[in-house]
Amino acid sequence: MNQKQLEAVEQVYCDGDYTFTCTLDRFNERIRVDHYDGNLRSIVAHIQSIFTNEYTKCIVKAKGEHVPFFLSECYTYEGVIQSYYSGSDAHLMTLYNGAWRRNSETWLEEDQLLVAVRQKQVSPLKEKPLIRKGKEADAEKLAALYQAVFAVYPTPMDNPNYIKKVMRSDTIFFLIEESDRIVSAASAEVNRTYKNAEMTDCATLPEYRKGGTMRHLIMALEQELLRENIYYAYSIARSRSFGMNAVLHQLDYQYGGRLVNNVKIFQDWENMNLWSKLLIKSAE
Repeated sequence: MNQKQLEAVEQVYCDGDYTFTCTLDRFNERIRVDHYDGNLRSIVAHIQSIFTNEYTKCIVKAKGEHVPFFLSECYTYEGVIQSYYSGSDAHLMTLYNGAWRRNSETWLEEDQLLVAVRQKQVSPLKEKPLIRKGKEADAEKLAALYQAVFAVYPTPMDNPNYIKKVMRSDTIFFLIEESDRIVSAASAEVNRTYKNAEMTDCATLPEYRKGGTMRHLIMALEQELLRENIYYAYSIARSRSFGMNAVLHQLDYQYGGRLVNNVKIFQDWENMNLWSKLLIKSAE
């Protein structure tokens, strides 16, 4: 990652009979509505006014009872994040401004990958490595890890200042070190309002990808989240990544659908798989 990347901007829109929170993400050419209340027709009309030609995808996290309404407004149902709203599901409804963004040539290949993931026997975990919680002083080394693993990433994780910013905004990192460098890391982006967290920023140097390294990190994050009374976890994984989808499946995350050409990641635009888990089930 060496491109200068714009950060996504969160905006709150209010009028007399509605309010909604929208993330404007120019790098990934999309807008995302994470929360809304009030008059649905007014909300949809306002979203349409924002969804200009500089964006090619719109995502709305819809409440279950509102799915038929969004379908009637020509939105497409792409998946579900189970228990996102403190135990109630979030349904991801989408609109597109470009045919290229709506279509995927790798869909059947990714279906086959999921079949293989489910058929894979769970490999035994190696002895738990030394894992610790990340801190702001780790930002430079974390940025070096993400730059080494990803040619393209949907957020500017090659920028140490950005990493410090997300740490201050309630994102928890766990990491593994060897020879004075970080060789693997993952984070949990916490939403305390809805008691959920997104498992994200998962990266491991190629020579350290055996023996369940990422499984160990995610399990450590899960236990930390439970200690902080966060009960619901989800992850959005590259649909072409056998390893990451296998990790989530083996840790009892439930598949919830696929987001088409969702972000620029790894090398190009990619579809992303949704996975969700009720963490309280894994509490001891």
